[in-house]
Amino acid sequence: MASGRLDRGTLISLAVNPARTQRTVADSPYWLVVLARIISDAALVFLGFYVAYWLRYSMHVGGEVLPWAHQPFSFFRSKAIMLVLLIVAIFHIRKIYRQPRWTTFLDEAISIANGVTTAMALVVLYSFLQRFYPSRLLFIYAWLLIIALLVGKRLLLRFARERLWMRGIGVDKVLIIGAGRAGERLMQWLLSQPRLGYQVVGFVDEVPPPDGWAIATDRRVVRPRYLGVESDVGALVREHGIDEVIIALPTTSQARIMTIVNQCRAAEVEFKLVPDLFELAMDRVNIHDVAGLPLIALKPAEIAGFNYAIKRAIDLLVSTLVLVVGAIPMALIVLAIRIDSPGPVLFRQVRVGRNGRHFICYKFRTMVRNAEQLQSELQKAHNVDSRLTKLKEDPRRTRVGKILRRTSLDELPQFFNVLKGEMSVVGPRPPVPAEVADYDEWHLGRLLVTPGLTGLWQVSGRSNLTFDEMVRLDLYYAENWSPWLDITIMLRTIPAILTARGAY
Repeated sequence: MASGRLDRGTLISLAVNPARTQRTVADSPYWLVVLARIISDAALVFLGFYVAYWLRYSMHVGGEVLPWAHQPFSFFRSKAIMLVLLIVAIFHIRKIYRQPRWTTFLDEAISIANGVTTAMALVVLYSFLQRFYPSRLLFIYAWLLIIALLVGKRLLLRFARERLWMRGIGVDKVLIIGAGRAGERLMQWLLSQPRLGYQVVGFVDEVPPPDGWAIATDRRVVRPRYLGVESDVGALVREHGIDEVIIALPTTSQARIMTIVNQCRAAEVEFKLVPDLFELAMDRVNIHDVAGLPLIALKPAEIAGFNYAIKRAIDLLVSTLVLVVGAIPMALIVLAIRIDSPGPVLFRQVRVGRNGRHFICYKFRTMVRNAEQLQSELQKAHNVDSRLTKLKEDPRRTRVGKILRRTSLDELPQFFNVLKGEMSVVGPRPPVPAEVADYDEWHLGRLLVTPGLTGLWQVSGRSNLTFDEMVRLDLYYAENWSPWLDITIMLRTIPAILTARGAY
């Protein structure tokens, strides 16, 4: 350390325990928070046991208790106290009182249920060995009530805490060091999780980001603030009141990391290191153990296997429902198009689908007959990116077409594409072959996913986004897909359509 270099052991130690030379828990009020959690849990456990006794012996839930079998609560007090102590001890051993803030509610609820079940099993076993034979329903009621009370308490606390964090109250201000792959992924994750209570104040790097550089989250494309170079870290911590510094530099930059670590220690700010595993994002790798050796495999940025089956089932359900409910409105749209202008009702266009396959995309016609022939001329006249097909003031639109485009009703026939499996309800916008010909190599990643009627690009600004911003959102969607993400995007599409934000 005296030489100013970080050897392998020191680097791993800092990554695992970054604040070991800084403030400890005993130096902060955090132990008071833990103590409050323990006391409140103990009170709720005792309350749950007492309510279970009341339900069984006073309210006779589960059947009448015979007079000779009735027992006062004092008969069970020792068992209740034993249960309280066991649950608190198990929660402490399993670190339930010190779970990181990014622990999901489901994971926390499962941990609580497992801990209560283990403690209750020990109490029941001890009672059996003592030849203690009260009503078995009492223990079942207590088990269920205690889990409900402890989980309910945490749900209320999460709700209150997240509401405060969403308003910027009590958040931790974070400074990111490095804008490489690791730093970018870290900022993307933190910006996508406002409920975790982190505020990314900005980042520092030796080289300023290029023009147009941005990060896609599940809600929007953002541009974190560039605050300066690495030598400014100490001053930036004091100027912006930074609570935590996260260093996301490659491990080969040992001298740079050591300089930043020294600045953080001098500023008495907590810091963490992001291990650089060949610049792989950890949420995109699978780690296997073979003969005692760790093997790291990259997760593909696509939706496949069981996930694809789930997504396809959702598509079939939604598209069938929409086509049945929308049959009459679609018939009226057909009539309006016929009356408004000459030409076919449907507009058919070749689009590029999943894995580069071509398909015919259906839409209600919203433009004049020779619209495609006028496309290139209008793009040159309006200086529009050739990879974006929409123009804000497009003279080719018909009167009915303007209404259909503003309301997105022109896309209703695409649900037939969804039924055929050529499109999905949610996914990247399907490009035309000419657009794909102009793609950079990194743009091709969006073709690994089935294109959709709506997507993050639509609910995050629709046609107001640049092409690169749209691709970043598509790649984020592919790498972070879940059924809940699809449902969320569908729900957010409704206000996007109603407000016609970015639609033209």
